[in-house]
Amino acid sequence: MFAFSNIKLIITENIMTYSRREFIKTAGLATVGSVIVPNMAWAANASPKRGSNTLRIGLIGCGGRGTAAAAEALNADPDVVLSAMADTFADSLEASYQNLKGKFPQKVQVSGKNKFVGLDAYQKLIASDVDVVLLATPTAFRPAHLEAAVNAGKHIFCEKPFAVDAPGLRRVMAAAQKAKEKKLSLVSGFCWRYHFPKRETFGKVLNGQIGNILTAETTYNTGELWYKERQSGWSDMEYKLRNWIYYNWLSGDHIIEQAIHSIDMLQWAMGDTTPLRVTGSGGRQKRTDKKFGNVYDHFALTYEYADGVKAYFSCRQQNDTAPSYAVELVGSEGRCLVDCRTGAHVITGKNPWKYDDETKFTDENAYKKSQSRSMYQQEHDELFASIRAGKPLNDGEWMTRSNLVALAGRMAGYTGQTITLDQALTSEEVLFPEHISWDTKYDIDIAVPGITPFK
Repeated sequence: MFAFSNIKLIITENIMTYSRREFIKTAGLATVGSVIVPNMAWAANASPKRGSNTLRIGLIGCGGRGTAAAAEALNADPDVVLSAMADTFADSLEASYQNLKGKFPQKVQVSGKNKFVGLDAYQKLIASDVDVVLLATPTAFRPAHLEAAVNAGKHIFCEKPFAVDAPGLRRVMAAAQKAKEKKLSLVSGFCWRYHFPKRETFGKVLNGQIGNILTAETTYNTGELWYKERQSGWSDMEYKLRNWIYYNWLSGDHIIEQAIHSIDMLQWAMGDTTPLRVTGSGGRQKRTDKKFGNVYDHFALTYEYADGVKAYFSCRQQNDTAPSYAVELVGSEGRCLVDCRTGAHVITGKNPWKYDDETKFTDENAYKKSQSRSMYQQEHDELFASIRAGKPLNDGEWMTRSNLVALAGRMAGYTGQTITLDQALTSEEVLFPEHISWDTKYDIDIAVPGITPFK
């Protein structure tokens, strides 16, 4: 495990000294050609062989994202079964089970004794005989769940993000390092890193096709999300757990829970070189009702890198506002636009280029087949291929850097102060309490820039 002092050393000596060209030589996900190619020649619901090679999957967190992840895992390998499920709520688990059983009747083999419910359900699932665990609960639970899975020697799909505060993130960093030492695969839920057009595009940026990056802008501006009305019999804690996205101690706020995708793409384009500092603001303009907990509805930040590059980031969750979900890079020899809404992947300037996936295939059937494997599916295809090949993938270093950059941004937005990345990583502020129960009553005040202190 990392010693605390070593974590700080990694940030100050390794992360900040990467160049984009050095990164392209060492990172495994910058280009399509560097990945382990999965075998996709099976039917999605082929009956597993049920032999010694069968991989048993356990799902922790049975909401929409967890259910989808389980389906993708079952679709990634011909000899896998879903053998255990865990969720805080029995109704969520059962709805997920019925959904998956309907799609994969042969591969879903979860007995009643392997359906675990409650706040300690993850411990019971990890103690079962699963080989691979899918972590898809609200963000705040991820550090404890990841630690437990690594300690138990399980391969892991870890949905993004990974921590709501710095103490939690340091736990995740240590667990990711331990997974590497134990030769366990750890694949993150940063799905765009598994998207072939973006691999191709950012690979070209990292190889210098637009020259040196001078400035960047990234956005995740969208509408509002779901809300669940309080039901009779719900305790205060159950109500908050069911509406977890509106409490920063559960979700990390939407800059971490959702907009972190845009921050991760920025980090990717910058060769995963951590910025030095961040300044910005944020607040609640529209989602001011008490039902929206203590999260903001917008952030606007400026990240500063060691080479003088500034990156401008904004995100919001406000209905009836102009949407934007993109990364634009301005380089010394051109510009690059990656737009997640329109699908544009374009480089202009000295070396113009546009991604055209149909030109990558000479066989029409091969092209159609490639389109049927989404980036979400690709994550699991490569996870299971790495397990089968005995060549474990570990996304730990770059996935935790992106979480750190988002965390520093939230701190800057909440306080109105300039926050260094070193300050963010070594912060001792704990948002998620060590122990919660159904009777726990827990609140954190809404942050006010200029008043809320950095801790």
